[in-house]
Amino acid sequence: MNSLLLGSFPNKASLVAPGSYAPTTASWPKRKIKKEYNFLRFKQSSLVFRCEGIEGGPTCQECNRKHIVKATSGQSFESEPPAFDSKRILTSVKNSLDAFYRFSRPHTVIGTALSIVSVSLLAVQKSSDISPLFFTGVLEAVVAALFMNIYIVGLNQLSDIEIDKINKPYLPLASGEYSVGTGVTIVASFSFLSFWLGWIVGSWPLFWALFISFVLGTAYSIDVPLLRWKRFAVLAAMCILAVRAVIVQLAFFLHMQTHVYKRPVVFSRPLIFATAFMSFFSVVIALFKDIPDIEGDRIFGIQSFSVRLGQQRVFWICVSLLEVAYGVALMVGAASPCLWSKIITGTGHAAMALILWFRAKSVDFKNKASITSFYMFIWKLFYAEYLLIPLVR
Repeated sequence: MNSLLLGSFPNKASLVAPGSYAPTTASWPKRKIKKEYNFLRFKQSSLVFRCEGIEGGPTCQECNRKHIVKATSGQSFESEPPAFDSKRILTSVKNSLDAFYRFSRPHTVIGTALSIVSVSLLAVQKSSDISPLFFTGVLEAVVAALFMNIYIVGLNQLSDIEIDKINKPYLPLASGEYSVGTGVTIVASFSFLSFWLGWIVGSWPLFWALFISFVLGTAYSIDVPLLRWKRFAVLAAMCILAVRAVIVQLAFFLHMQTHVYKRPVVFSRPLIFATAFMSFFSVVIALFKDIPDIEGDRIFGIQSFSVRLGQQRVFWICVSLLEVAYGVALMVGAASPCLWSKIITGTGHAAMALILWFRAKSVDFKNKASITSFYMFIWKLFYAEYLLIPLVR
């Protein structure tokens, strides 16, 4: 039986086909070393790519091929994170700029810059006045005023965080993009920069314009006893009227007239017109800005005219005031001794009066977006007026 069982298994020699090479005993160590090398290489590759395999990434064969290609080209996986980080940094910078853009309330920034340039042109008496000296004086005034503008609108947002969560949730402080500490830092920095620039320029009209704007802007917003004048409709309107209609027109004109050109103080016909017209416009802005925000103002006890009189009534008061202002501007243009000034200012004010009326008729008072859009349209009329003011002669 044993011999039969043994005879049923082939011997070692029979396993080798005729004419083939039969491995010798000396070749076995080499085969063992090669197997161990292949096993270690496979184990290393599997460790490197195990996470990718678990996450549904490429297969082991694909990973090995990728590893071989990278090793051949001299690249490593550590070269990828810097590209990712640069993209993340770029996105972060973009988001930061967007947040600051909203924080600065760009429609007020544009209005401030345009008004200063326009009023500065009223001091120009001859073509030679348009010189590097003129542009330097305008730049000094615009930069210092924009810094103060950011302080004023930033302080208002710091004081109205809870209200803005209802009225303007897109603002950085209301949305949580900015912390209170960040807001305080921005506001304090820009107020300091504004006063510093006004001081080193050495123009007293410019410095007093910044100081009065600072006082009125602080009194308007900050929530301390006897202040926060925005709670009272008349005081709120007077703050905006004083800054937009009086300070901007007179102080920045005098900055150019006395500091830049070294000329005596004069109050020309165009300057008087600009001050009177912008008084109407400033009252309209002061009244209209509260119309879209009536919900939050009512909840937090801000007694604006819109809360007390109603949205529609205040809306048509604003439209009527602007139409009266355009009517006065038409008469001023008609009385101008300069033909080209008469034609341009008359045509321009008539066109804006008609556009205002037809646009007002299309406002839906049940739709906050429609009211807000019309408010921004009023700011566009504000910009357009400052394009016409230098042409009033």
